[in-house]
Amino acid sequence: MRYLAFLALLCVSAHAQSPLVKILSDELERNFNNLKQKGDPPPYFMGYSVFDEEADVVAASSGALDAQNHVHQRALDVTIRTGSPQLDNYRRVNGDRPRFTTAHAIALEDNPAAIRQVLWTSTDAVYRAAAARMIRLKTDEKLRAQASDTSADFSTEAPQIFYSATPRYKFDAADWGKRLRKLSAEFEKYPGALNSSVSVEAQRIAKTFVTTEGTRLEHGRLFARLFITARGKAQDGMDLATMETFEAADPTRLPKDSEILAAVEKAGSNLNSLLHAPPADPFVGPAILSGRATGVFFHEIFGHRIEGHRQKDESEGQTFTKSIGKPVLPDFLSIVFDPTKTDYQGISLNGTYAYDDEGVKARPVTLVDKGILKTFLMSRAPVDGFPNSNGHGRRSAGAEVVSRQSNLFVESSKQVSDAELRKMLIEEVKKQGKPYGLFFDQVTGGYTTTARRGLQAFTVIPLVVYRVYPDGRPDEMIRGVDIVGTPLASFGKIIATSNHMDVFNGICGAESGDVPVSAIAPAILVSEIEIQRKERSQDRPPYLGRPTESRQ
Repeated sequence: MRYLAFLALLCVSAHAQSPLVKILSDELERNFNNLKQKGDPPPYFMGYSVFDEEADVVAASSGALDAQNHVHQRALDVTIRTGSPQLDNYRRVNGDRPRFTTAHAIALEDNPAAIRQVLWTSTDAVYRAAAARMIRLKTDEKLRAQASDTSADFSTEAPQIFYSATPRYKFDAADWGKRLRKLSAEFEKYPGALNSSVSVEAQRIAKTFVTTEGTRLEHGRLFARLFITARGKAQDGMDLATMETFEAADPTRLPKDSEILAAVEKAGSNLNSLLHAPPADPFVGPAILSGRATGVFFHEIFGHRIEGHRQKDESEGQTFTKSIGKPVLPDFLSIVFDPTKTDYQGISLNGTYAYDDEGVKARPVTLVDKGILKTFLMSRAPVDGFPNSNGHGRRSAGAEVVSRQSNLFVESSKQVSDAELRKMLIEEVKKQGKPYGLFFDQVTGGYTTTARRGLQAFTVIPLVVYRVYPDGRPDEMIRGVDIVGTPLASFGKIIATSNHMDVFNGICGAESGDVPVSAIAPAILVSEIEIQRKERSQDRPPYLGRPTESRQ
């Protein structure tokens, strides 16, 4: 029999606990004790989590404001586990995803009476749903075949105590409105931009979490993003877009207008080039993916398939479930997830946090070491061989926690300069007898299918792509490209990487809601990649000229 002593880890900080912690803790103790006495089945674990979000959005186009919004809200999530850690109400059966919490709004002020009222009604509702499911699970247990993974439903972790004041939130909406009006007017120089915008989003998130195990946490962060987008329509009806983004840990650290203006001009110029570019043809051949494209590539193809809960869910494809200790990538590549990193070479990382949403301290995790798979991204839902969390249980307000990605780092021991990587691409094009290779410069995101019933495939959505000719002709921009493929066939095609890293910041949507993530990766050369042409509408560009043209 194994024993684990509970040790609360007290991190000394100048920030004392807030009144909210006391309100939540007092009600947690009262409700837990009452349910243990009266509940059937009684709970063995309870937790209260509050997401406090304050955010601003300012957007402008054609020199005028489109939107200016401010929001401040608090949301309560209640977690109740009945049964035992070995078998509780969160057990997945036939791929179902039980959900109990619903993110109830609570007062912005630390008013005990108002908050206790929501805690009372929310706890009662969640307990009823948890108890009903636990009774059904026990009733049906004898009728089900034994699962291939017999690990427990909830891991044992040391309680954490940490109080940290979230940085002060400052956002000058009036100043940003003035700046964005001026910057967005620059798109008038690009007649192909049917609509365009420059927008800024700033956010302050503070999280408070208390559990019956003794965890008491308060922490948070600021984050800001600036988006530049331009959209147009080619003569054949294909919709096209370009995008530039900036990220910072604080809105005051976003770039100055001169740098943003250069990005506006780049987006407008790229859109103009796309509108006159030839459409892509289906193609299979060698290519270079920029660092940002590589980051999205690994996030979609690899990252989702090594999230721990997918290894236990019988409805999942379980691509890598039996691959621990085996090669899954070329031996010159390693993959590390590190949510403790706040920035990379001055660029703020979106997938940063101090504690995950189950109160487990963040830590770096090496998933792949020199091509060999070592572990999975783990929440407090164990899988065979991995009984504990490694700090990757995440969710948005109103969703249930599952294992999710954070800051993904692709590390390489086979690095060359960008110039050498391009030379290797051309050599590969000649070797394969292809008319050209491809260079994927910018991407906007992607999606993947991991379910057993679906095709184990992925799509990455590029914005700016070039044909690279082996005879020295200038690179040729093409439009309407999607990268498609299957994961196991794709990794073996990686030949080499560049010697510098790029950052892609994004928001990842999955079972536990939208969570912020980052991918930091070098450019990669692949011997083979498959592209398909995007669908296009039958609508042509507008018949009428631009309003500015009609007045000339």
